[in-house]
Amino acid sequence: MANINDKDISRSYTPTSGSDDMGHFVLCIKSYPQGNISKMFGELQIGDTISARGPKGQFNYSPNMCRAIGMIAGGTGLTPMLQIIRAIVKNPEDKTEVSFIFANVNHEDILLRAELYVLNNPPEGWTGGVGFVNADMIKEHMPKPAADIKVLLCGPPPMISAMSKLTQDLGYDKVNAVSKLPDQVFKF
Repeated sequence: MANINDKDISRSYTPTSGSDDMGHFVLCIKSYPQGNISKMFGELQIGDTISARGPKGQFNYSPNMCRAIGMIAGGTGLTPMLQIIRAIVKNPEDKTEVSFIFANVNHEDILLRAELYVLNNPPEGWTGGVGFVNADMIKEHMPKPAADIKVLLCGPPPMISAMSKLTQDLGYDKVNAVSKLPDQVFKF
């Protein structure tokens, strides 16, 4: 939260740190020149402070809550996915299988490049996925529709709308307007 030009403005961000990281939290924020809060974050100096509140808590992951989780994210939509992936990796008892499609427009847009990603405009020599996330990519990389899987969606509204329709067309449960933990397809 910040007061910018005499207006109180707030934005929600998902920490990439886990709930067991006591005393601090880590955010991954892409700073946009035209953004309000994201621009402010880009201008912060070491020692500056921010106002924060939370957590809101939408998707409370618990170990082995399902056999497999398929994740489709665009841009900064990777942050809730990264938090869940880290929780799974930290727990040696958690056997959840994870699939992750991380879509971006251009190579330079990719945040935290250690994951799977797809580009609309790949650079010369690119060997990763190309184009919009489509049915073939979902069939190849996501768990098949089943009672013991979940598909998580996070990204820009047009992408979420397209992925909601596409997952339903592929046999996954219909995406609800407001997702709840029991939903097979959960949108952040």
